[in-house]
Amino acid sequence: MWQTLIVALIVAAALLHFSTRYLPAGARRAIVRGLVRCGLNEEKMARFFKVAPGCGSGCGSCGSCDTPAPPTDTPAGSSDSKKRVIMMQVQR
Repeated sequence: MWQTLIVALIVAAALLHFSTRYLPAGARRAIVRGLVRCGLNEEKMARFFKVAPGCGSGCGSCGSCDTPAPPTDTPAGSSDSKKRVIMMQVQR
């Protein structure tokens, strides 16, 4: 009987570890929302499942709805250009 309980605890711990680390972020957010509906603390559950608290609720705290910044046009010879071009010569 004790062996069965110990095995059940080990399997539950493995399932918990899997759900906090290897599940996609959307599934983890759904789990957090379900746990919050059951009365658990949203901030602690979001930190435990490694997702942004309140994400998907429309509050705007996660920043996923923000529009991206427009790209800046910099001259090709600029030293602070983020794109690098490597010129290659083909020898035949």
